[in-house]
Amino acid sequence: MAIILCLETATTNCSVAIAKDGIVLALKEDYNNNYSHAEKLHVFIEEILKENDLRTKDLDAVAISKGPGSYTGLRIGVSAAKGLCFSLDIPLISVPTLTSLAHQVASEEGLIIPLLDARRMEVYSAVFNKNFEQIRETKAEVLDNDSYRSYLDNQKVHFIGNGVEKFQKICTHPNAFFIDSKMPSAREMASLANDKYQISDMEDVAYFEPYYLKNFIAG
Repeated sequence: MAIILCLETATTNCSVAIAKDGIVLALKEDYNNNYSHAEKLHVFIEEILKENDLRTKDLDAVAISKGPGSYTGLRIGVSAAKGLCFSLDIPLISVPTLTSLAHQVASEEGLIIPLLDARRMEVYSAVFNKNFEQIRETKAEVLDNDSYRSYLDNQKVHFIGNGVEKFQKICTHPNAFFIDSKMPSAREMASLANDKYQISDMEDVAYFEPYYLKNFIAG
């Protein structure tokens, strides 16, 4: 049995879940367009533990969404996760943000391409098959009319994430299916984190860093 605290802070969604053996017991999220992680994350952690009659010493691990995503959001989430792991002497598990986002799509055919906004016309993206196996590496790329054409010409492609809106405006391909208003959530992290826990796929708490993908630029 494993009780894992899951933290998702890679985008504007501040999301916290408690999971037991990969099953979500409770979820708290703040879906606004502003970054509220600094104000909400630790409050959500305290509330979700208390509401489920748990204490931090009951945790077997902490899972963190590793990115790519917001530099500040990722730093806040990773700092919180590391602090808990250090103080409780429990493992740290990282879950790729685009992988967990892809798991929000249920489709029996086609591909899944999660898109996270990276400012202007740029997105963070990866390509997954219907079994959620990653078949193209994660990239930061600028969108244009021909983006993902090689995939779209051959099969249905499901796009999901907060980068969907900008691509939907320029893509008219009939094989493109857009899933609006979806953000990465700690909900999908639960089973992925439990799978890693079962095979002891952990991070080095002292040296782990978020997956920023590109350098931070102030302003």
